[in-house]
Amino acid sequence: MTPTVDRTKRPLPRPTPETQHFWEGTRNGQLLIQRCNACHDPYFPPRPFCPACSSHDVAVEEVSGRGTLYSYLINHTGHPGIASPYSIAVVQLDEGVRMMSNIVNCDQTPEALVIDMSVEVVFEVFSDEITLPFFQPVSDGTAS
Repeated sequence: MTPTVDRTKRPLPRPTPETQHFWEGTRNGQLLIQRCNACHDPYFPPRPFCPACSSHDVAVEEVSGRGTLYSYLINHTGHPGIASPYSIAVVQLDEGVRMMSNIVNCDQTPEALVIDMSVEVVFEVFSDEITLPFFQPVSDGTAS
């Protein structure tokens, strides 16, 4: 079950020069991270220098959008623009970085949100400028 979204009330991020590439990517259905050209470490969230070695020689790369559910909590109190309950999750991407997001398209219960379950990115348009990346369980291909 996906939380009900009131697009007029949900707070949206404000792109900055450091994050503009990320938001342009999500608008185009791409999940982008940065990788240091000096030490080769991938990182997220976006910033103009590598958090591992402080190099400013960084590149932007598209990632698969697949990963596993690393951790989560279920919010039962609600938030403007999102009906409760909804999950606030940390997803470990296959490429090694972690992202905070919401898990959607499944029940928001401990029985449905299983640590280490496979997830994949889905994008939802909220405005001309902002498309948010969410994650959903990967279908195992069996009919239910």
